[in-house]
Amino acid sequence: MDFGVFLPIGNNGWMLSATSPQYRPSFELNRDITLAAEKHGFEFVLSMVKLRGFGGKTEFWDYNLESFTLMAGLAAVTSRIQLYASVATLTLHPAMVARMAVTIDDISGGRFGINIVSGWNRSEYAQMGVWPGDEHYASRYDHASEYVQVMKELWRDGVSNFKGQYFQMDDCRLLPRPSHDIPLVCAGASERGMAFCAEHGHYNFMIADTEGDKLRAFNETLSGVAAAAGREIGTYALYTVILADTDEEARAREQHYRDGADLDAIAFMTGQASLDTAGTTAQVISELQGATFMGIGLLVGSPATVAQQIDRLAQIPGTSGMMLTFDDFVKGVERFGSEVMPLLQCRQATAAD
Repeated sequence: MDFGVFLPIGNNGWMLSATSPQYRPSFELNRDITLAAEKHGFEFVLSMVKLRGFGGKTEFWDYNLESFTLMAGLAAVTSRIQLYASVATLTLHPAMVARMAVTIDDISGGRFGINIVSGWNRSEYAQMGVWPGDEHYASRYDHASEYVQVMKELWRDGVSNFKGQYFQMDDCRLLPRPSHDIPLVCAGASERGMAFCAEHGHYNFMIADTEGDKLRAFNETLSGVAAAAGREIGTYALYTVILADTDEEARAREQHYRDGADLDAIAFMTGQASLDTAGTTAQVISELQGATFMGIGLLVGSPATVAQQIDRLAQIPGTSGMMLTFDDFVKGVERFGSEVMPLLQCRQATAAD
């Protein structure tokens, strides 16, 4: 089992709540988290790309750093951990991203990879005038496939003459070529998205559930899609960790965050911008509060309880690792590394192997 951290490149991490820790993103914060993760043996960190926030009273994700430049900075201050930056394919040309990747590959000594984001959130791109039209919803993985092919040609050959529907290269050059293979990851949830990742990716991220039923079904579907493409890829499951000395304390903290749900930001996120969050029924409020954690599965409890939850989920076939978020990232990564990892049977098996 690999473990990674989903870095808080946007303000307040992944909890849409006024009662959760409130903070702005910074290089210093992400550096400290990454160095802690590296110290405790995490395999990777990944930073998302987010171009427009959800607002609300917490100004959720209205403040965001840029993924590639952040990871370049982290590459210079780390020595072992794998670093993934995210690219929104509608915003940057693949030839430029290929060159940016080679540069960070050099800085990191071959520890860099790319998360491909094909782009579904119209408002992020329309604000810059780069939204190609709503037909992109259906064609975005065709666009992304060409995007990746251009990058791979440049990395492999140093030149591309690719001719496709979306990109046409004319003796496009790239030197130096990368010194290491640059892995690609993605988060395809639909069967078409899984097929894209099965063809081009190393791992597929998914928002997993605490019980593991959705994770099991997802892995089974992904395995079949990958087999059809003649490849094997694994799942990196996304979870939020809330650690405390006791299970009761951890559950109380979870409820405290739910009680402070930023309903306006959640309504915007879920496409319910016209919803009257001030005078709705208790049922609607409850549903909105359920989105406080963005639908991400929760691992809540003492270190021993969280370790047991992870070991149970690790047994689901096709689960290659987990990418984790924390309510308090700096303390959370430190505590997970020092108190949870030593208890994990799935890690001990890996160490023995």
